[in-house]
Amino acid sequence: MSGQWAVPDVLAYLAGRWRTERTVRDLDSGAEGRFEGSTVFEESGDGGLLGRERGEFTWQGVTRPAERTLRYLPGTAPGTADVRFADGRPFHDLDLSTGRHVAGHPCAADHYRGEFTVRSAVRWRTVWRVAGPAKDLVLVTDHVRER
Repeated sequence: MSGQWAVPDVLAYLAGRWRTERTVRDLDSGAEGRFEGSTVFEESGDGGLLGRERGEFTWQGVTRPAERTLRYLPGTAPGTADVRFADGRPFHDLDLSTGRHVAGHPCAADHYRGEFTVRSAVRWRTVWRVAGPAKDLVLVTDHVRER
């Protein structure tokens, strides 16, 4: 599937429930993992959304429950959001007004580079490349709106 789909209001677009599937590849060792679950974006009471991801992560043959919560606050311009960790620390900006966005996040000595692409009203993808002395990973996440 190619192309991108412009999103005038990122919070309205994300709101709801999404099927979430992620592959994780360690470029140093060649190990691969997989997350399968869902992400629910619901109002947080501060004008933004809480994105709660829950599912199972399989790594080296072992499957465990996995979850995370991110905060999506209104950004400084239409179609944008300020993404933060659950505890309020900054994570990255998000601008889907053109359907594609690249964001960065420093984490200790490693650097995360995320590419977000909206494919349609019901499908979007993130690709994170993590590079540094502690990690050398590629994480590809596909989101499909649940009906």
